[in-house]
Amino acid sequence: MKRPILLALAAGLAFAPPAFPPLALAQGTGPGFSPEQRREIVEVLRDALKQDPSILRDALMALEQAETTAKAEAQRAGIAAQAAALFRNPDDPVKGNPQGAVTVVEFFDARCGYCKQMEPVVNQMLRRQKDVRLVLKDLPILGPNSLLASRALLAAQRQGKYAELHDALMKLREDPAEPVLKREAERLGLDWARLRRDMDDPAVARRLQENTKLAGALRIEGTPALVIGDTLVPGAVDLATLERLVAEAREKRGG
Repeated sequence: MKRPILLALAAGLAFAPPAFPPLALAQGTGPGFSPEQRREIVEVLRDALKQDPSILRDALMALEQAETTAKAEAQRAGIAAQAAALFRNPDDPVKGNPQGAVTVVEFFDARCGYCKQMEPVVNQMLRRQKDVRLVLKDLPILGPNSLLASRALLAAQRQGKYAELHDALMKLREDPAEPVLKREAERLGLDWARLRRDMDDPAVARRLQENTKLAGALRIEGTPALVIGDTLVPGAVDLATLERLVAEAREKRGG
């Protein structure tokens, strides 16, 4: 039996639901097998695996690759469907070049250690790539103080100091509990009493809910997560990777 069919059989018997039998997956035909036929297939596979155990490994790798490809395609479709909310929401805070030809969207949590590691990389990229517009999406997923910090950031935006407070919080090595937020806000010249009132504004809560809903639509599972062109990048990356992805997005735009 040819190796591709053996791979499909191994994968299908292990993972396919009964309505989609493995040989049908391998050949694209036919209803389910009888119990006797299924036993015969198992015997064929058992003999083949004795001769070449790598068949099962390759089948599992093929399944993993197919799952990864399907997820990436779903994410690209999600990015296209959510383009307005992702790239063109006028309420979103922006760093870099506001008129930049390439937009990078970053979902982050102010308490996220990997986001803090990513921060100097993103800033260096912005200094080097003058045509990049960075959209920041607060995604507080790490507990009550994450939510508190995100509310403080969106409230600070109303006083024109989102970027300053964002930079301060990303450098923090302590939890952004309320006394810490108050200290940092006052150090930056923010009106704390006004900031604290604005943090409780339902409009702030709605914006965070919208970010959470958007992240769910894109199947984002953690922070940081970057959207660059039609590509979703989960987790932190180095400067070379980030600039390569920006260059690819620029090329797709014809720039």
